[in-house]
Parts: sequence; C-alpha cells; structure tokens
Amino acid sequence: MNNDKLSRRDFMRNTSLMAAGTIAGALVGKGQAVTKPVHTSRILNFHQKMIYRRLGKSGLMISEVSLGGHWKNRSAGRYWDHFANEQVPSDVAKNRTDVVSACIDSGINYLDITTAAECLCYGVALKGRRDKMYVGADIHNLGPRDPNYCNIKAQVRNVEECLRLMKTDYLDIWRPQAKMDGSNVDADVEVLIETFQKLHKAGKAQHLGMSSHSRPWFEHVIGKYPEFEMLIFPCSAKTRQKGKPPTENNVEEVNPGHGSDQTQSIFTRVVELDVGVVTIKPYFGGSLFESCGKDKFPVMGVGSKKENDLARLTLQCILSNEAITAAIPGLSTVYEVENAARASYTRPLGQTAADKEWLMRITDERWAALPQEYAWLRDWEVV
Repeated sequence: MNNDKLSRRDFMRNTSLMAAGTIAGALVGKGQAVTKPVHTSRILNFHQKMIYRRLGKSGLMISEVSLGGHWKNRSAGRYWDHFANEQVPSDVAKNRTDVVSACIDSGINYLDITTAAECLCYGVALKGRRDKMYVGADIHNLGPRDPNYCNIKAQVRNVEECLRLMKTDYLDIWRPQAKMDGSNVDADVEVLIETFQKLHKAGKAQHLGMSSHSRPWFEHVIGKYPEFEMLIFPCSAKTRQKGKPPTENNVEEVNPGHGSDQTQSIFTRVVELDVGVVTIKPYFGGSLFESCGKDKFPVMGVGSKKENDLARLTLQCILSNEAITAAIPGLSTVYEVENAARASYTRPLGQTAADKEWLMRITDERWAALPQEYAWLRDWEVV
C-alpha cells in the first residue's frame, strides 16, 4: 500500500481515535490546528496511545510529552555537567539506557540535550538506535550565551562537540541557547543563521531552533528571522495566555522591549508564524515537589503517588495549550517515563474538578515559595 494514502481500515481507526480525543494522525497545519491526518508511518517511533504534534514549519511530528536531557545527580541536583576523562560511569549509562528504552517503548520520540555530560550519556543510551529519537542539542557553555562565542567558528565547534561526544553524525535540531536576558544583538542571531546554513549543507544539522528565557526578544527574533523553526522556553501549570492589552491597571500584561507587540500573546505569534514550541521547567526546576533536593541518584522505587499525580496533571495542564508542540520534563527513572507518557495517553479523558482544584492549590503554594534561582520564572506567568 502507498504510505501516502490511508486504507479504509486505517481511516476508520484514525477517525474513531480522533473522535475520542486521541489524534492518531497527529496535529498538522499552522500552529497545532488539526486539518488532516498524517499516516502513522510518517511518525517516528509511533505509539497508538501517544499524541503527536507538528513542530511548526519543521514538519517533524513530535510526541507531546518528550524527554528533557536533565535528571537527578549524585548530589540531588537537577542535572549532570561533566564526567572525568569523558567516561560515563556504568550505573549512569545503565540508567540512561533504561530510560531511553522506556521512552521508545512509550512512543516518546524527541530528546533535548544541553550539556556535554548529557551528550556523552545519551550517546551511550542511543547506540545502535539513533534513528528512534529526534535529537535537539547544543552545549550550553559553548553557545551564544558567551559573547566570546558569538562567531561562526565557535558555533561550528559547539555542534561538532555535540556530535563527537554523542558519537553521531547529525543533529535533527540545533537549538543554541541564547542569553537568558535577551541581550544578544541581531548580529549574533545572524551568525547563528549563517552557522546553521553551513552545518545544514554539511549534513550536520537538519533544523534550526533557539532557546532563551526572554519572551520579548523571542518575539523580535521570530518576526525578523523566518529561518527559526522552533523555540524552547519555560511553561508551567501557572502559565496563562495573555488576553488583554496592557493598561495602567493591567501592568502584569506588559511585555516591554525589543519592539514586541504588547497586545498579544507569544502563543498567538508562534501560530501565526508557524513556529514550533517546546517547553521546559514544567515543575519549576523540581521545586514543585517536596522531594526536591532530597532524592539523590540513583533514585529508587516509583516515587510517591502524590508527586506522580502532580507531575501527570501538570503536563496535562500545559499541553491543553495547542500552540505548544511538546513539554520536555527531565525524567530520572523508568517509572517517571511511564507516568509522563500516561499524561498524554489519558489527557483526552479530561481532568475532574477536584483534580484541577488540587493541582492549582499545590501549584500556587509552590509558586509563592519559588527558590531565588527560579524567581525569574515569574516573567513567564502571563505570556
């Protein structure tokens, strides 16, 4: 059968699943609007219970729950930065291999990497099955956050280090991390575009994205530079979409700087421009949970029911926004993978009023007590 055409059996199956809220053919068209089904053969690592969304103009079909590169380290911190002599400890290699296996089994098909240690670990975990996951990456301390690295030579090195450490030939998405405050100038952005064009021609990077913590800067960049196919920025259950123009009595809506349009949401803008969105920090960097800073690697067991429920409901809340392609929580155990995947599997069933009330009560409590290192997340409450 030609894969471009759906058989009657496939059509009936997809139609029934879509009616139930599970989009077998995935989301396509501008933003995440459903226009027509995509044959499941075109979805990498397809799982019938997982919901997939189109990553903007890249055309990639991404699982709406995907894998963030971070996980708990031996000091109960949230990520691993380096390994001595570039050697991955055997217990770490096994953990990441098991987690990636669980992701593949669950239909998760996107992995996002930000450190050299993560490149090493996931290179081991993906050995022999690199084609099972889309990979987006750069190495944070080699990227354009450092003004000394805002040049083509340095950014080619950034990507080539990713490839060397991962032992792979290409990145599906190069998504450099810009300065958190949005202070990269247009010349820096143009360096990234020129670097990507060079890498793309050499077959080392297929798509171009960007990560930043500055919303007005993002709006400026995607408005001026259509080369960017996706963005990475924070989003939590506390995030809500801007609904009113800024006024003297509505200062929380104000989005100053970079000539951005203060009257609209960035979610409106990404849909207009067909830019995919992958969101980070769903759990406030882990501070949403009482176990934050206490559980060290290796994390054992399945975790508490309260925290599992909180994680699942949080992801469902975030993914109710159709402008978002995927949320990428850091996942430390196989059970965390399975629990996160269930957030997508069961999302079409909706949440009870009691679940919603409980989620927002806990979220509000933890939001009010954000640690200083995550106080900047408050800039992403109204977007």
